[in-house]
Amino acid sequence: MHDSRRWSLPAVIGAIGIVYGDIGTSPLYAFETALNAAGAFDPGVVLGVLSLIFWSLMLSVTFKYVTIMMRADNQGEGGILALFALAQRNSDAARGWFKWLVGLALAGTAFFFCDALITPAISVLSAVEGLELLDPEFEGAVIPVTIIVLALLFLIQKRGTARVGRLFGPVMIVWFLAIAVTGASAIRLHPSVLVAVDPRYGIMLLMTHPVTGLAILGGVFLALTGGEALYADMGHFGKTPVRIAWLALVWPSLILNYFGQGAMLLDKGGMIPHPLYALVPPALLPWMLILATAATVIASQAVISGAFSVARQAVQLDLLPRIRVLQTSALEQGQIYVPVVNMLQFLAVVAFVLGFRSSDALSGAYGAAVVGTMFITNILGGFVAATQWHWPRWAVFAVFVPLLAMDSVFLAGNLTKLQTGGWIPLTLSAILCFVFWTWRSGRLDLREALAKMAVQRKDLAKLIDGAIRVPGTGVFLASDRNLVPSALIRNIEHNRVVHERVIILNIEIAHTPRQDPVRRVDIEEILPGVYEITARFGFMETPDVAQAMKSCRTRGMRVFSEDSSFFVGRHLVRARPRPGFKGLQRRFFAAMQSHSTQAAEFFRMPYKGVIVLNTAVEI
Repeated sequence: MHDSRRWSLPAVIGAIGIVYGDIGTSPLYAFETALNAAGAFDPGVVLGVLSLIFWSLMLSVTFKYVTIMMRADNQGEGGILALFALAQRNSDAARGWFKWLVGLALAGTAFFFCDALITPAISVLSAVEGLELLDPEFEGAVIPVTIIVLALLFLIQKRGTARVGRLFGPVMIVWFLAIAVTGASAIRLHPSVLVAVDPRYGIMLLMTHPVTGLAILGGVFLALTGGEALYADMGHFGKTPVRIAWLALVWPSLILNYFGQGAMLLDKGGMIPHPLYALVPPALLPWMLILATAATVIASQAVISGAFSVARQAVQLDLLPRIRVLQTSALEQGQIYVPVVNMLQFLAVVAFVLGFRSSDALSGAYGAAVVGTMFITNILGGFVAATQWHWPRWAVFAVFVPLLAMDSVFLAGNLTKLQTGGWIPLTLSAILCFVFWTWRSGRLDLREALAKMAVQRKDLAKLIDGAIRVPGTGVFLASDRNLVPSALIRNIEHNRVVHERVIILNIEIAHTPRQDPVRRVDIEEILPGVYEITARFGFMETPDVAQAMKSCRTRGMRVFSEDSSFFVGRHLVRARPRPGFKGLQRRFFAAMQSHSTQAAEFFRMPYKGVIVLNTAVEI
């Protein structure tokens, strides 16, 4: 249903702009990096690298992502966290392997964020480096121009990408046509380069270069960066438009350009800096430079927007503290802006640009981040195929073991770059995993501690018996539907009154991306004048109390935000003195808890009617 609703020519054009910006700009640096890793220039090396790139795109992107992984959609949404939500469906959290499943999801999410930090830096740098071809004296301007472009890019994020997004597709179509035409022109002059389609050239290259083989594969892998976006971004447009865009334009254009770069080098008989730009006639080079910069900005925009979406999903799945999320479009739910993520991304991207200073130097860090996500996607994909699709065991092994073996080879290739930058995404990923795991385990401990202090929901009648009833509606946010909200307990203790109408509001985050508005709320009167309302939101949605109240009115319950008081319990967490790693985790969790966005803001409550009641908790 999701695909049929969105399948249209504008959806295909949009997919070309949003989904393929990252992989579409890989020809700027991937082929050159792989050749440099081989050392000396040789026609056999050129043909071997082209063969590896061709078959890598065929197997990893066309077969793995376009054909297999895009089947693993969670109501149309893709990506590592959507895959995790799909994998844990009907899974027993008490089973030992479930912790491994959670750990893989945390690691995959961490690698994705690292990818989102490095992509803008390497993409824009690789485009702006073309200034050196216009005039060697422009070399000193590359870093300042890159930082200015990136600063403007991150500055406009708060305005939303709805309007800018309309330009993305047409610009990327022009980009793909440009690289296809320039590549085809070079192939026409040296058509013998097409023999590289034979996989034996790639195998021979690895056999004759045993020392540098893994480093070459690390360079070849850069041609696949952005492949994960096929899966992660398919929810914006649906499977069919994404597949049509890849098969009809993106894949052919990439192959033509890579083979065109190879044909030109074979014709020249030697290595040339920035071979993609060398394919362009000198008179058109400034225009190609502008087009490449626009394409890399679009590639960066897609990753930045993806980071916003994944951050919100991580909060919904209880992997991160609540953070401020702003909706930038009244029409598109996916158009959001997350200020803290935007700021941290910008600082990290600028640090990468200043630290590495060239796209070639940055390629080592880039590949290591992307291959980690792809590797974990394979494992989770195999798990989903076995448990959700009910594939026979032999089919799971036949499909996913070879893909896992291929990604293992690429992983080994990227490990050769550890000393030249590969250690950075691994370190950042380890830090992010620590944050995710600390928050998740801390929340479980907090719930356990609160449960010991709390009053069971079945004892609510005794709690309010004898309390003075006052006019109005009191809305109490509940974190556990079996317990009385701590704010309701504190209100009775301190004010010794109960509202004429009490609403206990449970916010549930479903394992589906979006919730049907018709089934948004369930209403039940559990005691005279006391109602339990369950409001459901998908993990791609921002919970909205005002929207839940509006949904109640459509179900016959007359309740208005302006006439209600909203009570929120705030937990002041203090970590018990404890030595070692566990003690460090608990202290860090307490700090995160104190700095997380307040429930009133996160759940979009009307500010004037919110009353916060504190509860001290020790864990």
